[in-house]
This record gives sequence, C-alpha cells and structure tokens, in this order.
Amino acid sequence: MGKAWRYGDNVDTDVIIPARYLTTTDPGDLASHALEDLDPSFAAQVKPGDVVVAGDNFGCGSSREHAAICLKAAGVSAVVAGSFARIFFRNAINTGLPILECPEAVRDISNGDEVEVDLEHGVVVNVTRGQEYQAEPLPEFVMDIVRAGGLVGWVKQRVAAS
Repeated sequence: MGKAWRYGDNVDTDVIIPARYLTTTDPGDLASHALEDLDPSFAAQVKPGDVVVAGDNFGCGSSREHAAICLKAAGVSAVVAGSFARIFFRNAINTGLPILECPEAVRDISNGDEVEVDLEHGVVVNVTRGQEYQAEPLPEFVMDIVRAGGLVGWVKQRVAAS
C-alpha cells in the first residue's frame, strides 16, 4: 500500500525523466530526478510502495527506458493509468515496473489517497475511499518477466534453469 501521486493525460517521457539527465544509466541518479519538471516534490517525497496514477497515454514521447527505470528506482510500486503509450508499456515490462490500465480507478483516485495494487489479479483498491476496481491482469508470461525484475532477470533465470 502506498500514497497515490495523481497526474493527468499525456505525461511524456521528457517529464518522467528530463533529457538533461540521460547521460547516466545509474538507477539511483535517475530516481533523484524523477518527474522533477512536472512535480518538483516527487523525487524527494516519494516513498517505496507509492503508486503513480495518471490519465491516458502515460509515457508518450521518446522510447527511452530511463523513464521506467527512474520510477522503479524511486520506489514506485506500480503505475496505474487510463492507458499507456505502447513503447512505455513495453519498457515498463522490460524493466520490471508493474503497470495496470484501469480508467475507472484513475477517474476516482485523488492525489494522496492510499492505494493498494494486486498486480497478480489486476485489482486496484482505493483504501482511502473504500473502492475497488478490476483491471485486466497482465498475461502470465508478462507477469513472469515482471516478477523476475525485468527481461534481463527473466532471461538469466531461464538460462540458469537450462
């Protein structure tokens, strides 16, 4: 369970992690600048387990994996959005950042609400308001990648098992 950080539609990768910080791939360095052009308080105040809640087309813009990496490294337990840009969706899976599309939850969750996400079952709970929402869970093979911490971890597990 964590605090909801609520944002609108079309949050692009340039505000998730500004291009001026793309000279590093260090997750901790990236996390310290997460969302700073959109919400200067985010990086300093986000806590492990917090949830980013946003409208439609989250992660639009450039194809940088840094955007998903910085949110995960900042402690974000999941991103719940009305919809995701295709490249961000894939980068989130590749880096092991849990994501769910759930427009109904996005509509009702306010900034600061306490939120729980059950990724396995696609359930989003607004604890503050006592409301529960059902999203389409990620397919099992995608969940395997997320559970492994991303595509690299998944491949390492498969190689080790063979």
